[in-house]
Amino acid sequence: MYRIKVRRSFGSAHRLRHYRGKCENLHGHNWDVEVTAASEKLDRLGMVMDFGILKDNLDKVLSVLDHKYLNRLPAFSKKNPSSENVAEYIYHELEKKIGKKFLLVEVSVAETPSNIAVYTPD
Repeated sequence: MYRIKVRRSFGSAHRLRHYRGKCENLHGHNWDVEVTAASEKLDRLGMVMDFGILKDNLDKVLSVLDHKYLNRLPAFSKKNPSSENVAEYIYHELEKKIGKKFLLVEVSVAETPSNIAVYTPD
């Protein structure tokens, strides 16, 4: 199995609803996102997929989140904008853009260098 990873970042604010602690208050993060795609075979150029295609599509997904208050976005109107839910959201939105042609393996979202959530589908 061959895997490629791309990294991007975005800034946004959120607050965790029904949570007791600091994160119940409005606060922001500079989120770091890492996406992994895989293939059992390489294409005719010897690649899983073009890094540029993966980055461009990830940028489109992140543009919806960048410099936004996540709680006000439709995707998080009922779902808490936790790091785990943000990772899941990015995964599914990116999968819609790149299609089933490429295997999207996982999305990790770091709200700080030491706090990282990873979403991997079943």
